[in-house]
Amino acid sequence: MIKFLDLHKINKPFEAKFQLKFQQFLDKGWYILGNEVQQFEIDFAKYCGSKYCVGVGNGLDALVLIFKAYIELGHLQKGDEVIVPANTYIASILAVLQTDLVPVLVEPKLETYNINPDLIEEKITSKTKAILPVHLYGQLCEMDKIMEIAYKHNLLIVEDAAQAHGALFSTHNSKHHELSVRAQSRTQAFSFYPGKNLGCLGDGGAVVTNDLQLAETIKKLRNYGSEKKYYNELQGVNSRLDELQAAFLNVKLPLLGEENQKRRIIAKRFLSEIANNKIVLPFWDGTDNHVFHLFVIRTENRDELQSYLSSKGIETMIHYPIPPHKQQAMKDWNHLSFPITEKIHNEVLSIPIYGCLEENEVTIIVKALNDY
Repeated sequence: MIKFLDLHKINKPFEAKFQLKFQQFLDKGWYILGNEVQQFEIDFAKYCGSKYCVGVGNGLDALVLIFKAYIELGHLQKGDEVIVPANTYIASILAVLQTDLVPVLVEPKLETYNINPDLIEEKITSKTKAILPVHLYGQLCEMDKIMEIAYKHNLLIVEDAAQAHGALFSTHNSKHHELSVRAQSRTQAFSFYPGKNLGCLGDGGAVVTNDLQLAETIKKLRNYGSEKKYYNELQGVNSRLDELQAAFLNVKLPLLGEENQKRRIIAKRFLSEIANNKIVLPFWDGTDNHVFHLFVIRTENRDELQSYLSSKGIETMIHYPIPPHKQQAMKDWNHLSFPITEKIHNEVLSIPIYGCLEENEVTIIVKALNDY
């Protein structure tokens, strides 16, 4: 059986260092917001090319705390509208709802699965205050276009980068320098759920930003609204990156670039060798804007293909079977129609892709898909 994601195999090379970190953790006796969290925040901010990183409990909390902080700072207020892709994992939308903001759904491009920038402006109203691009499956959205729209309408940009660790923004736009400068203010939310390209051994998340005021506010909010123990300035929550998980992330972070490159090499094989007119392959322009957290194909007979691959010993997953607006949790939206989003959710199938997938396993997957 070729597992969809073999976490034991992925983490096996790190076990000795994990054990050493755990022993050091025990010996120090400092279990919350210690040196490991501080070191990870420094190193991950540097890795992302940003000034500040704030470790939090998980990826959802990272998004929630960004919006809470913007509300505290007066840049947002409850009832403001946030542009969100209709095609996303529900966490993106929950973060907006849980901070008493209003999600406004926009269809994706069928080619990239990411939000369609050409459809954003028609959804902007006087209440629109932010855009939440989601870099789905590890591929960056068209951020040059999105940033132009945001600055034209004076909107905040909050990026859901939960699946895009290490993806690099690039543009051939004539305004390249201007956009690069504008990108300095970008704020991103990350998840370190075990299956991510950079995953810990439990839950974890982080906010990365160049905005000092935002970073300081989130640091307070994650810790009961307190900077100094027992002195609470804000109505915060308890959402701190665990010290032990930070220690594990510190072991894995130096090899994240290598992991992403291995995934790209496998993706290149899939894209060049899979040839079946029943299967639609994902779009990739060949740049480092994609880290292939997932390799997602489409077919009209998704369940049949999944059963076929299972019979060949290939495990697959569906990301995601039900679009957010059709979920029971979103009853008020169930009447809405987003045809492109619904088509994607009915047809997508994720096949195995991770750094320790062996060449012969890739060959088996390619052959099975070509024979389908």
